[in-house]
Amino acid sequence: MSAVLAPLSHDPSFAELLAGRPMLRMDASAGLCIEEVPLVRLAQAVGTPTWVYSAATLTRRARSLAAALAGAGLAAKMHFAVKANPNLAVLALLRHEGLGADIVSEGELRAARAAGIPARDIVFSGVGKTLRELRLAIAEDIAQINLESAEEVDMLSALAMSLGRTMRVALRVNPDVDARTHAKITTGRSENKFGVDIALAPALYARICALPGLEPVGLAVHIGSQITQGIASFAAAYARLGELVVALRAQGLGVRRVDCGGGLGIAYRDEAPASAQAWAGAIAAGLGGLGLEVMLEPGRWICGPAGVLLAQVVLQKQGTARRFVIIDAAMNDLLRPAMYDSWHGIVPVSPAAYVAATAPADVVGPVCETSDTFTKGRALPDLPSGALVALLDAGAYGAPMSSTYNSRPLAAEVLVHGADWSVVRERQGFDALLAGSRIPGWIGG
Repeated sequence: MSAVLAPLSHDPSFAELLAGRPMLRMDASAGLCIEEVPLVRLAQAVGTPTWVYSAATLTRRARSLAAALAGAGLAAKMHFAVKANPNLAVLALLRHEGLGADIVSEGELRAARAAGIPARDIVFSGVGKTLRELRLAIAEDIAQINLESAEEVDMLSALAMSLGRTMRVALRVNPDVDARTHAKITTGRSENKFGVDIALAPALYARICALPGLEPVGLAVHIGSQITQGIASFAAAYARLGELVVALRAQGLGVRRVDCGGGLGIAYRDEAPASAQAWAGAIAAGLGGLGLEVMLEPGRWICGPAGVLLAQVVLQKQGTARRFVIIDAAMNDLLRPAMYDSWHGIVPVSPAAYVAATAPADVVGPVCETSDTFTKGRALPDLPSGALVALLDAGAYGAPMSSTYNSRPLAAEVLVHGADWSVVRERQGFDALLAGSRIPGWIGG
């Protein structure tokens, strides 16, 4: 397990940030390194902004979660939440660690298959699966489709019948548990768009069992993302799920599998989320002893701490009362601060800047939006034009949420393995940015 920072009453220092992130170290001459690769070397070779991922962190965290599940006596299968980071190299690396894929779109299904993940290890979640997407999932014969409404139940039954197939399905239920996370990423309350109310689940599950084209295998739940307020929310959700399993079996309905979702948070600033062992313990307490196959959908917990966004300072601007550090990364690259008011550690790459005196600064990007702000009043050293900084914990929901707003090409992605590194997605060029756009002939000139 990687170290978790204890709660602080102030922003962590650079040293405290690195202490909780073993993939990073400050070398007295080479500067900030990820594993054994100096970030300045990557900036020189690949340019900025660039996403940089640590292979060692991805594998270490995947193995530690697997060990926690085994330690809790759970026969569990992990399916990586592809939405957190769909880079093919990341998916292939996690496939080697035995992880399958949790997908929410045709694109993610195709990415998982392109990365070598077998169809039998893919689970399809999401509230708006189209007929085209469902048809592909059936053709690929994936492990399971998580159904999220009565309407989707009918749609898939009719489609499967028309194709002469039977599809394995689970019913996603909302246990009406407050995950106590950001309102935009909570998914387990009764008023959320995901799943069905747990009170309606017995009747709908019985109906699924009677419909042609569907093979019900169990239940699914996911109460939210970036859950850091202890383990109580998970424990409550899994306890309710265990009670539902018992009730369904009492009606003579078969339930052999439960998808426990994901959502375990990470420490971006001063959070102290529950450990993987505590999460596994909550699953075992609520569902252990029922003879179930257990599935999980970890995403952020595995890949979030594995990545940084490497950026370069364009210039410093002294306002009337504020210092602005303008970097070449922007909200179109890393959207989380603008969308969720999220906190990311920012560490200078230069060893001299790392130990220099600091003063408050707002770190902003060049996009023409006031919300293109990564932080306000952060204690940072003097960062002249050309200085490099690393935005930490950017391995999840960073690159996949990027856009080309302000006609800014998508950043490159790099995977580091010890002293080796590879570009695993090339920087988008301006020709590629404009490709597909057309000027109709009726526009003169």
